[in-house]
Amino acid sequence: MSEPDLSLVIPAYNEERYLPRLLTSLAGASARYAAAGGSVEVIVADNQSTDATARVAREGGARVVPVTERRIAAARNGGAAAARGRTLAFLDADTVRVHPETFAAVRRALEDPRVVGGATGCTLERWSVGLAVTYAMMMPLIWATGFDTGLVYCRRDDFVAIGGYPQELRLAEDVAFLSRLWRLGRGRGQRLRRLRDHKVVASTRKFDEHGDWHFFGLMVRAPALLFGARFDRFADRYWYRPNR
Repeated sequence: MSEPDLSLVIPAYNEERYLPRLLTSLAGASARYAAAGGSVEVIVADNQSTDATARVAREGGARVVPVTERRIAAARNGGAAAARGRTLAFLDADTVRVHPETFAAVRRALEDPRVVGGATGCTLERWSVGLAVTYAMMMPLIWATGFDTGLVYCRRDDFVAIGGYPQELRLAEDVAFLSRLWRLGRGRGQRLRRLRDHKVVASTRKFDEHGDWHFFGLMVRAPALLFGARFDRFADRYWYRPNR
């Protein structure tokens, strides 16, 4: 079996509801990329799901890699360890869809030796005043740092060089990863590149569950959550033991 150009890792815990739409979108984008001579493998890093996530992933054409440590960073790293591509990419399981030319855009970005990696950014599956204000509030930070969300990509060798995602973190591991990648690139005269014309459509399920304005409440409570005893309870409720 020939090695793919790109391996896409999707960490997943009880995602049977959301995976089908994403896998359908990825199949279309992979076919477009294959028509241009590229190849993609999709890996679902199954993080101890208790539902039909693994079956749904296989039926959708993905390779399933079990990861036993219940931590998002561990799932990302476990999927990456099993990947065969020269380029690695990472995407959340509840993503609605990707741009059909995503993989070609990633390849073009990494053909530039001045680029160490980056992300596509995202738009949202629905909008409201609360969502729009939250989105607008985050954009200055993204512009200032180059740290974006959506589909995150880098070269495999660079992923290994920075040690992957920090598994000691229960949340914000994606920001820490991009910080590591940025520091690696800075030392070599490289930068992160945002693929703004190829944004993914992101799920709003956290806002559906907690309210369209809930992010502002999180910001007010952030010091107590980050430095207090309630941190683990919050992380469990918000990320690790949601009602699904």
